[in-house]
Amino acid sequence: MSDVLFVHNNFPAQFGFIAQKLHADGHRVAAISSETGRAFDGLTLVKWGARRGTTEGILPVAVRAEADLIRGGAAAQAALRLKADGWDPALIVGHPGWGETIYMREIFPAARQIAYAEYYYRSRGGDVGFDPEFSPPRERDPHELYAKNAGMAMALAEADAIVAPTPFQASVLPEMFRQRTHIIHEGVDTAVVKRHPSPRLTMGGGKVIDGSRPLITLINRRFEPLRGFHIFTRALPRLLAEVPDADVIIIGADEEGGYGKPADKGTTWGQKLFAEVADRVDRSRIHFVGRVQHALMIEVLSLSSAHVYYTYPFVMSWSLLEAMATECLVLGSDTPPVRDAITPGVDGILNDFFDVDALADAMIEACRNPRKFDGMRKAARETVIRRYDRATICQPAWSALVEPMLERR
Repeated sequence: MSDVLFVHNNFPAQFGFIAQKLHADGHRVAAISSETGRAFDGLTLVKWGARRGTTEGILPVAVRAEADLIRGGAAAQAALRLKADGWDPALIVGHPGWGETIYMREIFPAARQIAYAEYYYRSRGGDVGFDPEFSPPRERDPHELYAKNAGMAMALAEADAIVAPTPFQASVLPEMFRQRTHIIHEGVDTAVVKRHPSPRLTMGGGKVIDGSRPLITLINRRFEPLRGFHIFTRALPRLLAEVPDADVIIIGADEEGGYGKPADKGTTWGQKLFAEVADRVDRSRIHFVGRVQHALMIEVLSLSSAHVYYTYPFVMSWSLLEAMATECLVLGSDTPPVRDAITPGVDGILNDFFDVDALADAMIEACRNPRKFDGMRKAARETVIRRYDRATICQPAWSALVEPMLERR
């Protein structure tokens, strides 16, 4: 049996099921994370904490690289503590996105490494420059954007293998890295994520949602343009006017942060974008429920007449596949991450990202003629089972990659 080390800012995140499988197989498993990391029984977790921030007034293109190097140094100190306690990993599985894996080769030179390539930044073909309204092409110096990859490139260069979860996320990597890249998604536990047999929700004010009326759903970790929140809100007035018995449930947080450009100081994208339509919608039919427990999210999706998932060319959200596994009719944006999962007209409907009327039309049709899309709903779950089921597809693929690397060099 071997020592295996996981390195992830927010462990377990994408690595939880792999780490648990290796532990169950008898390997000794440890993880290095920031303060947000969580352990499971039998795993040794060491948390790092950087003692200083980036240098004030530093060259702008170097800010991210310095931050990654600082985090990498802090993670290296955690790795040295493990080494002092007798850990000698045959394999390191790491997420290099925050810099923590940069120095792992220096500390454990004999360990093989698998790097998880979540997103490699580009000034063209990705999220930046996609949406002229919120992300114009020259908004940021493209050199500064590309320089965000410095720490990641160092880590990927040391990796024996690279894993990207989707074809689009693999496609943005430089060719020299793509040659070592395996496309393996972390997958969906379809035994758990499935349509609830008798969902029923009681909203604030006592309104009951039980499937007797149309329901449109949206899930964003944070409401922001990168995830199409502006397109969705702008489509709501027509939906609510033309389908007078429809409700809308929005899961997520209206707070600062997110993946894309921040909102103006003192406000959030949710506040700003919803204010555009607030005087043209029946607010009592739009339910912002915040972040919810996973089981409740499945109930919401099980009641959905149509689930909206829009995104810039960026990382694909777990919620898309979970909505498909719950037999939702997904109304998605015709952008590369969504095309990786959905075949239009077969297991979902895709529309031009910027066409607000097309989204409104699709939501209205889904509410008025729900039975018309029963085949797509079934096909959506079948797609997830065939391509993304964790137990039968993703776990075996990860195991096939990991197990040969457990033998010491």
